[in-house]
Amino acid sequence: MQIGSGGFGSVYKGVLSDKSVVAVKKITNVGIQGKRDFCTEIAIIGNVHHVNLVKLRGFCAQGRQRLLVYEYMNRGSLDRTLFASSGPVLEWQERFEIALGTARGLAYLHTGCEHKIIHCDVKPENILLQDQFQAKISDFGLSKLLGPEQSSLFTTMRGTRGYLAPEWLTNSAISEKTDVYSYGMVLLELVSGRKNCSIKSASPSQGGGHSTTTTTTSSSSAQFGGMVYFPLVALEMHEQRRYVELADARLEGRVRSEEVEKLVRVALCCVHEEPCLRPSMVSVVGMLEGGISLGEPRMESLNFLRFYGRRFAEASILGEDGNNEQREALLNSRQEYGTSNYSSTISDPQYIPLSFISSQQISGPR
Repeated sequence: MQIGSGGFGSVYKGVLSDKSVVAVKKITNVGIQGKRDFCTEIAIIGNVHHVNLVKLRGFCAQGRQRLLVYEYMNRGSLDRTLFASSGPVLEWQERFEIALGTARGLAYLHTGCEHKIIHCDVKPENILLQDQFQAKISDFGLSKLLGPEQSSLFTTMRGTRGYLAPEWLTNSAISEKTDVYSYGMVLLELVSGRKNCSIKSASPSQGGGHSTTTTTTSSSSAQFGGMVYFPLVALEMHEQRRYVELADARLEGRVRSEEVEKLVRVALCCVHEEPCLRPSMVSVVGMLEGGISLGEPRMESLNFLRFYGRRFAEASILGEDGNNEQREALLNSRQEYGTSNYSSTISDPQYIPLSFISSQQISGPR
């Protein structure tokens, strides 16, 4: 029975001979064709073990068929629960635990395992939930299976646009800080309970990614043609220290104010335009656990959101890809604010090749 699909292929629910339930991913769009090379790369994934990473139980490489067998996550993906228009609302404590578990999983991928792994596609669809809403990251390591001919496909997968770091769009170096940016965007969605770019609703009580906080008035600079860009809302409310108002209205105040502030501030630090200003995932874990002090978002590195969000919202309204528009927005931001200090190969905003990640960048010695 098919239970999902994504950029790497379809996912099916299956049962092994020992009666255990598994998820079977049928891999397509891979650049590694040889059986030996495929098995080598999958062996690396299979040797990565962490409580917040989905466990690979086995694989099949027979003929042209490539199958990966994972442990089955009975609660499904985070997006289905967080953005659901009906059913139980994900409670605040569950959201915070999901944020912390995801951070721990990414920190392990970046610094804890033998080979550093950059996920490159951190989003709610790739955060799976088990009983008690324990979060586990899926699809890690699969990016290394891409060849140059698949790299543009990877960066434009369904649902990833809102989580792409600026360096994806400017042909700049890809690093683990790219995952940090995407994680920051996921944090903001955990706080608000909606997609970061969503339709403004007249009723704040609606779920499913259509609700809006009571702070987003009609004059808000975060609204574009009926769309609300929540990262910009969060930035504006951070400047006013009004964090609790950013929380999902469906929770009806059932939040911990200090944790809302913590998630918002950490998220804004994670989405700094310059990768070098973003915290490491180890630091993120420390901030969420309370072991280290919260970082302070740097406004000069967040001004790009004012342009980035507008172009993203316009593209969403028109149903377009939006990549070229967001590249142009980054250029405009840098020209007006002079915010970016990291090198980029931008020259023509109308066409800039998307970054290609080498296998060494995605999974190599630290």
